[in-house]
Amino acid sequence: MPTNKHAQIRYLALDKCLSNRGRRYYIGDLVIACNEAILDFTGRNDGVGKRQVYEDIKFMESERGWSAIIEKCKDGKQVYYRYKDDHYSINQSPLNEVELTQIKEVIHTLSRFTGLPQFEWVSEISNRLQTLSNDRLKGNSSVIDFEQNQYLKGVEHISTLFNAIHNNRALNVKYLPFKGKDILCYQFHPYYLKQYNLRWFVFGITEDVMQLTNFALDRIQLIEELQIPYIPNQFVDFTDYFEDIIGVTLPENGKIETIVISVVPDLLPYLETKPLHGSQKRGDKNDVLTFQLIVNYELISKLLAYGDGIKVLQPPSLVEAVRYKIQSMKKLYDLKID
Repeated sequence: MPTNKHAQIRYLALDKCLSNRGRRYYIGDLVIACNEAILDFTGRNDGVGKRQVYEDIKFMESERGWSAIIEKCKDGKQVYYRYKDDHYSINQSPLNEVELTQIKEVIHTLSRFTGLPQFEWVSEISNRLQTLSNDRLKGNSSVIDFEQNQYLKGVEHISTLFNAIHNNRALNVKYLPFKGKDILCYQFHPYYLKQYNLRWFVFGITEDVMQLTNFALDRIQLIEELQIPYIPNQFVDFTDYFEDIIGVTLPENGKIETIVISVVPDLLPYLETKPLHGSQKRGDKNDVLTFQLIVNYELISKLLAYGDGIKVLQPPSLVEAVRYKIQSMKKLYDLKID
């Protein structure tokens, strides 16, 4: 199969030449046409030679390409190339198998964004691709997968919230807190959707307190559009809002602190290749990592998730918070607390 670099540019250039009955194109002419097209499209002189053009022609003739019928016409000792059909063009042909396979993988990737209104066309296009390909792609297994929770509640609200944010609409939100038994009603002005730990959250303000808050989508019971003026976001820049925290919780009056942890040797390579946070740095000792973060619930949970693989050294307040959680866990298992 031809190299993928600039392949589509070359195919279009060859198609233009092969469909032109007003001129004879020999292999040298086709090479020049391909290289000129690459230069025009990319601004770079990444030229190809005869061998590549021969491979391109062979691919265009194949079933994986367009099954194009290309004539090799003798002109003395030379050969020029053209389509057998005067009116043929790959632009008028159905998608070839390679294109269909590539598009199917893109569709598969985008389909992870279920619930978003701009991706509602995904399933429709997938079905059309199967029809166009005459079932050639049936049975093709996907080669990429993403972590997701297919049983997560609340994803059905993403479309409504996305539209409300995009169109500046206020909402009536009925919400059941995690630790509550009663459903609460809010006049809510949504600003931002964020996913963390496979759970979706929406950020905005409620008219009762007029300060930024967030709702977990899986706790939302009902959303209705309100016919009241929308309060635009003049409170926070979300590109910076999450910079100094892990997760979605920004404690009131929270301050950035230097977090210091020691890490067991077996775990250290994993944390180096997958940092806990962008501020992660090596400490004075080889087994020590430091971070610049605001302490919140998600940070404590993340640290506890590594079990005996890490030990929190600083600050004292975080050490105490982690120790308290560990003691509470011991009580659950009826273990003696030292």
